[in-house]
Amino acid sequence: MLNISVNRKKSQWHRVSFSSTLYLYPIIDLLLNRVHRSLQNEIRLGLQEALVNAVTHGNALNPGKSITVEYKQSAQGYCWVITDQGNGFANPTDVCDQSNLDCPDCISQWFPPDESENGRGLGILIQVFDQVHWNANGTQLRLSKKIPRRSNTLIQQFFAESSRFFSL
Repeated sequence: MLNISVNRKKSQWHRVSFSSTLYLYPIIDLLLNRVHRSLQNEIRLGLQEALVNAVTHGNALNPGKSITVEYKQSAQGYCWVITDQGNGFANPTDVCDQSNLDCPDCISQWFPPDESENGRGLGILIQVFDQVHWNANGTQLRLSKKIPRRSNTLIQQFFAESSRFFSL
Protein backbone atom coordinates (compact mmCIF):
# COMPACT_ATOMS: atom_id res chain seq x y z
CA MET A 1 0.00 0.00 0.00
CA LEU A 2 1.32 3.42 -0.98
CA ASN A 3 -0.39 6.65 -0.05
CA ILE A 4 0.99 9.94 -1.40
CA SER A 5 -0.20 13.41 -0.49
CA VAL A 6 1.55 16.17 -2.45
CA ASN A 7 0.96 19.89 -2.07
CA ARG A 8 1.61 22.14 -5.05
CA LYS A 9 3.37 24.90 -3.11
CA LYS A 10 7.11 24.45 -2.83
CA SER A 11 7.23 25.50 0.83
CA GLN A 12 4.55 23.04 2.00
CA TRP A 13 5.08 19.68 3.62
CA HIS A 14 4.47 16.60 1.48
CA ARG A 15 3.62 13.17 2.85
CA VAL A 16 4.07 9.59 1.72
CA SER A 17 2.99 6.50 3.68
CA PHE A 18 3.79 2.92 2.78
CA SER A 19 3.67 -0.57 4.22
CA SER A 20 6.81 -1.81 5.95
CA THR A 21 8.87 -3.27 3.15
CA LEU A 22 12.51 -3.21 2.17
CA TYR A 23 11.56 -2.42 -1.45
CA LEU A 24 12.40 1.25 -0.98
CA TYR A 25 13.76 2.41 -4.35
CA PRO A 26 10.53 4.03 -5.61
CA ILE A 27 9.99 5.72 -2.24
CA ILE A 28 13.52 7.09 -2.13
CA ASP A 29 13.25 8.27 -5.74
CA LEU A 30 10.10 10.17 -4.80
CA LEU A 31 11.79 11.71 -1.74
CA LEU A 32 14.75 12.83 -3.87
CA ASN A 33 12.57 14.36 -6.57
CA ARG A 34 13.27 17.96 -5.52
CA VAL A 35 16.79 17.45 -4.16
CA HIS A 36 19.56 19.14 -6.12
CA ARG A 37 21.42 16.65 -8.30
CA SER A 38 24.77 17.33 -6.59
CA LEU A 39 23.35 16.09 -3.25
CA GLN A 40 21.24 13.17 -4.46
CA ASN A 41 23.74 10.33 -4.04
CA GLU A 42 24.71 11.35 -0.54
CA ILE A 43 21.13 11.91 0.59
CA ARG A 44 19.98 8.68 -1.10
CA LEU A 45 22.40 6.75 1.10
CA GLY A 46 21.21 8.53 4.23
CA LEU A 47 17.49 8.15 3.48
CA GLN A 48 17.96 4.48 2.63
CA GLU A 49 19.66 3.88 5.99
CA ALA A 50 16.94 5.76 7.87
CA LEU A 51 14.09 3.94 6.10
CA VAL A 52 15.70 0.51 6.45
CA ASN A 53 16.11 1.19 10.19
CA ALA A 54 12.46 2.26 10.48
CA VAL A 55 11.26 -0.87 8.67
CA THR A 56 13.57 -3.38 10.38
CA HIS A 57 14.12 -1.99 13.87
CA GLY A 58 11.02 0.17 14.25
CA ASN A 59 8.32 -1.96 12.63
CA ALA A 60 10.17 -5.30 12.92
CA LEU A 61 9.52 -6.03 9.21
CA ASN A 62 5.78 -6.25 9.92
CA PRO A 63 3.98 -5.52 6.61
CA GLY A 64 0.83 -4.68 8.60
CA LYS A 65 2.57 -1.60 9.99
CA SER A 66 3.40 1.47 7.95
CA ILE A 67 6.07 4.12 7.63
CA THR A 68 5.16 7.76 7.06
CA VAL A 69 7.59 10.30 5.65
CA GLU A 70 6.83 14.00 5.65
CA TYR A 71 9.25 16.10 3.65
CA LYS A 72 9.80 19.70 2.75
CA GLN A 73 12.20 21.84 0.78
CA SER A 74 12.87 25.48 1.57
CA ALA A 75 15.42 28.00 0.36
CA GLN A 76 17.67 26.97 3.26
CA GLY A 77 17.52 23.21 2.85
CA TYR A 78 15.63 19.94 3.03
CA CYS A 79 13.86 18.21 5.89
CA TRP A 80 12.43 14.70 6.28
CA VAL A 81 10.41 13.37 9.22
CA ILE A 82 10.22 9.57 9.26
CA THR A 83 7.67 7.96 11.59
CA ASP A 84 7.30 4.24 12.24
CA GLN A 85 4.67 2.31 14.23
CA GLY A 86 7.14 0.46 16.40
CA ASN A 87 7.68 0.50 20.15
CA GLY A 88 10.47 3.06 20.02
CA PHE A 89 13.62 2.86 22.05
CA ALA A 90 13.67 0.99 25.34
CA ASN A 91 15.42 3.99 26.86
CA PRO A 92 15.65 7.09 24.63
CA THR A 93 18.53 8.46 26.72
CA ASP A 94 20.60 5.48 25.54
CA VAL A 95 20.52 6.98 22.06
CA CYS A 96 21.73 10.44 23.03
CA ASP A 97 20.78 12.90 25.74
CA GLN A 98 21.45 15.83 23.38
CA SER A 99 18.79 17.47 21.19
CA ASN A 100 20.72 16.32 18.13
CA LEU A 101 23.66 14.05 17.48
CA ASP A 102 26.21 16.76 16.80
CA CYS A 103 27.70 16.45 20.27
CA PRO A 104 31.39 15.42 20.01
CA ASP A 105 31.17 13.25 23.15
CA CYS A 106 28.57 11.01 21.50
CA ILE A 107 30.11 10.50 18.06
CA SER A 108 32.46 7.61 18.89
CA GLN A 109 29.66 5.42 20.28
CA TRP A 110 27.81 5.53 16.94
CA PHE A 111 30.56 3.84 14.97
CA PRO A 112 30.97 0.10 15.57
CA PRO A 113 34.30 -1.70 15.46
CA ASP A 114 35.63 -2.29 11.95
CA GLU A 115 34.97 -6.04 12.17
CA SER A 116 31.27 -5.51 13.01
CA GLU A 117 28.70 -6.41 10.32
CA ASN A 118 25.98 -4.11 11.68
CA GLY A 119 25.61 -0.75 13.35
CA ARG A 120 26.85 1.71 10.76
CA GLY A 121 23.45 3.21 9.93
CA LEU A 122 23.47 5.83 12.65
CA GLY A 123 27.04 6.81 11.83
CA ILE A 124 26.03 7.28 8.19
CA LEU A 125 23.07 9.47 9.20
CA ILE A 126 25.35 11.67 11.28
CA GLN A 127 27.77 12.05 8.37
CA VAL A 128 25.13 12.73 5.68
CA PHE A 129 22.69 15.06 7.45
CA ASP A 130 23.27 18.33 9.25
CA GLN A 131 20.74 17.42 11.95
CA VAL A 132 19.60 14.00 13.19
CA HIS A 133 16.96 14.10 15.92
CA TRP A 134 14.54 11.57 17.45
CA ASN A 135 11.35 12.34 19.33
CA ALA A 136 11.14 11.39 23.01
CA ASN A 137 9.88 7.83 22.45
CA GLY A 138 12.09 7.03 19.46
CA THR A 139 9.40 6.43 16.83
CA GLN A 140 10.03 9.58 14.81
CA LEU A 141 13.28 10.70 13.20
CA ARG A 142 13.87 14.20 11.82
CA LEU A 143 16.66 14.66 9.28
CA SER A 144 17.79 18.01 7.90
CA LYS A 145 20.28 18.96 5.20
CA LYS A 146 21.31 22.52 4.40
CA ILE A 147 21.58 23.62 0.79
CA PRO A 148 25.16 24.76 0.20
CA ARG A 149 25.41 28.26 -1.22
CA ARG A 150 27.65 29.01 -4.16
CA SER A 151 30.34 31.45 -3.27
CA ASN A 152 30.51 34.72 -5.16
CA THR A 153 34.29 34.51 -4.96
CA LEU A 154 34.23 31.35 -7.10
CA ILE A 155 32.08 33.08 -9.69
CA GLN A 156 34.31 36.17 -9.62
CA GLN A 157 37.40 33.97 -9.95
CA PHE A 158 35.88 32.18 -12.95
CA PHE A 159 35.13 35.46 -14.75
CA ALA A 160 38.55 36.88 -13.87
CA GLU A 161 40.31 33.84 -15.34
CA SER A 162 38.06 33.70 -18.40
CA SER A 163 38.63 37.40 -19.13
CA ARG A 164 42.35 36.68 -19.16
CA PHE A 165 41.82 34.36 -22.12
CA PHE A 166 39.89 37.02 -24.01
CA SER A 167 42.80 39.47 -23.66
CA LEU A 168 45.31 37.11 -25.30
